[in-house]
Amino acid sequence: MKRAFIILSVITLFATSCSNNEKVDKSDALTSGRGFIEASLKGDYKKAEKYLLKDSTNMEYFQGLQDFNNKMDAETHRGYSEANIIIDSSIAKSDSVDIIYYTNSYKNKPSKIKLVKRNKDWLVDFKYTFTDN
Repeated sequence: MKRAFIILSVITLFATSCSNNEKVDKSDALTSGRGFIEASLKGDYKKAEKYLLKDSTNMEYFQGLQDFNNKMDAETHRGYSEANIIIDSSIAKSDSVDIIYYTNSYKNKPSKIKLVKRNKDWLVDFKYTFTDN
């Protein structure tokens, strides 16, 4: 009986740790922005999506990002995956909108993302990166 309990406990612990129910911190704009950027650079799109403001346009752009990643050669993918995030600035446009300007150490190309506060979470409005509105 004890042995069955121990085995069941180990299986439960393993299953819980392997599930993709990882909570992400979306309590402030900078944390959410960094989390999204880092997960995206590493190709962890399940995690990156947790930071995303889910609307049809954002989901379309996000799918394009995933498609882009899937077409990368191994060396480029490794370069992005190992890149460091360099935050140039974070500008609060209002109490519920922030813009983060950043680069990564692999491509060193200036980029930006917009974060919006929904309820208590800061979420990435990814379409801003492409439309600048």
